[in-house]
Amino acid sequence: MPSYRRLGELPPKRHMQFENSGKSYLNEGLFYEHVVTTQGFDRVYSILYHRRPPTRVVSTHSVGQLDLTAIPDQELRHHHIKTGNFKRSGDPIVDRVPMMFNQDLTAYRVRPARQQSEIYRNAAADEVIFIHQGSGYIQTTYGRLPYRRGDYCVIPRTCNYMMVSDDITQEDHLILESHGPVRIPKQYLNEDGQLLLGSPYYERDFHSPVDLQHVDEDVETSILIKDGNRLTRVVMANNPFDVVGWDGFLYPYTFNAWDFEPLTGTLHLPPPYQQTFEMRGFVICTFAPRYLDHHPKAVKVPYVHSNVEADEVLFYVEGEFSSRKGVEIGSFTLHPGGIPHGPHPGTIMKSMEVDFTNEMAVMFDTDRPLFLTRQAMEMDDPDYPMSWL
Repeated sequence: MPSYRRLGELPPKRHMQFENSGKSYLNEGLFYEHVVTTQGFDRVYSILYHRRPPTRVVSTHSVGQLDLTAIPDQELRHHHIKTGNFKRSGDPIVDRVPMMFNQDLTAYRVRPARQQSEIYRNAAADEVIFIHQGSGYIQTTYGRLPYRRGDYCVIPRTCNYMMVSDDITQEDHLILESHGPVRIPKQYLNEDGQLLLGSPYYERDFHSPVDLQHVDEDVETSILIKDGNRLTRVVMANNPFDVVGWDGFLYPYTFNAWDFEPLTGTLHLPPPYQQTFEMRGFVICTFAPRYLDHHPKAVKVPYVHSNVEADEVLFYVEGEFSSRKGVEIGSFTLHPGGIPHGPHPGTIMKSMEVDFTNEMAVMFDTDRPLFLTRQAMEMDDPDYPMSWL
């Protein structure tokens, strides 16, 4: 996670009385400490202080199960899944369309038509919401988190949030739901936990909530909670955005893809040099605008390779990807493990003429095979596997 942050009012020490000078719940005269931990009590945590206890449940109701089903008899082949212009509908949360999944993650796409109407919490997975298009802010338990085009919005599990768009008709998101925690790659950190001077980003590039805007309302408030594929609606006795202060290492934050500082060499550097986040069972990489390899005989597009132990997915954000022909902005390509892939015919010689690329893409590589959904296959180009002929 990024470095220690604090916001709002805090007592001088943890686990001590924090007096509330205003009207308090049951006239106890205290703010209520809420410790949010990870990996039991062994990894990063934060401590929040509420005006009212965050445990006041009025009622609970089952909302059913999400349909997450793999297509039968999935072939071992390459895929080009054209999601750039799929139908705009629903809201940013409940109308996410599942594209692919395995034991470690689920990838969704959404192009919402209306604002989020209910507070949401993912109880069992961290979320990385990549803002392909759009801007606004996310109201969270930890405060207001502005977002803009190109942001990775990292939302830790159990965080209540509500997305508020500046213009909902412009919103277009890729969501990666991670069953393991989202972390900064170890190779970018020194022994003290600070980002190395040679890493492709710095602590200043990570943005945490800017203000709490705490809500002091004893009004029943519903929260839609997801854990795995199960949905539950929980009605709380008060609005959960009543936090007056918090500190720690666990909080929602944004990192913008255009702030990634890619390394280049005399010859082609492989995707681990573009790694941005690491999770259990997969990594996220950012292919940002960069100078290309500068050896006079360098081949400036990636070589053919067989990713024997990984499935490789690219989501195309902007520009013309130098090693591909006919791939659309807003599309996925899935190159599964076990078969080779590489530059399309003609792209190798074409790359010799350029020194810089303006392409932007998000890549996630998985340790385990990915399963495609029916919705993804409805947007799949069946001719893509033959596009190297």
